[in-house]
Amino acid sequence: MTKQQLFENITRKKSFLCVGLDTDLQKIPRHLMREKDPIFAFNKAIVDATSRYCVAYKPNLAFYESRGVQGQDSLDKTVSYIKETYPDQFLIGDAKRGDIGNTSEMYARAFFEVSCYDAVTVAPYMGEDSVKPFLNYPQKWVILLALTSNAGSNDFQMTADASGERLFEKVLRKSQEWATDEEMMYVVGATQGKMLESIRRIVPNHFLLVPGVGAQGGSLEEVARYGMNSQCGLLVNSSRQIIYADTTEKFAEAAAREARKLQEEMAGYLSKFSQ
Repeated sequence: MTKQQLFENITRKKSFLCVGLDTDLQKIPRHLMREKDPIFAFNKAIVDATSRYCVAYKPNLAFYESRGVQGQDSLDKTVSYIKETYPDQFLIGDAKRGDIGNTSEMYARAFFEVSCYDAVTVAPYMGEDSVKPFLNYPQKWVILLALTSNAGSNDFQMTADASGERLFEKVLRKSQEWATDEEMMYVVGATQGKMLESIRRIVPNHFLLVPGVGAQGGSLEEVARYGMNSQCGLLVNSSRQIIYADTTEKFAEAAAREARKLQEEMAGYLSKFSQ
């Protein structure tokens, strides 16, 4: 999917919502345990209920890999269902990969040739040669970790060199030598909302994937105010607030209500802040 296609979807749906499929077998409604594949049954219902309100889905691979072969099968079926049934959705593999070149080549092949994601999250710590293999696929995206919302982000990301440049700022500046804003996005946590203003001075035109709205306490209004650009430039992820809104047989309807509330709020910010 190209940047223009993504922006057109955002404009059409008046939404920049990404639904995180962080599906935990211990948290899904108990009645689904009667299904042959409870994880896929849950994901399918969530996707069907929320697809009109969002422009992207983000399966977090750890939740599937933790279940071995069964989990991988549930994930494969989820990815195939989204791509076949809702082909306009931007599909992100939240894997946080990043290793030496030949290993990254294999990771890239897995995500872009075998599973057909539109994007994959990548850690930048090992530098250019660990990221470049993911950039060899036209209309596919690298989403590079920049400034995350976890408490430990201060351990490294906020450390400054002798000139005062912080590590996350170095990542933003250096990585622009590797790819354009048609190929690369950045992860910026929603709890870092006010930092978006300075981030936008470094990467004014890139899309930002922003997790942390909802259960993690990030402010959607703050993210939109400081992070939005003329092509929106934001994919805001919400996981638990939507997918675990209800644990009864009406879980999908509850997920749709939560997604719709976020979409309606986003529509207002698109009108107010997108210039």
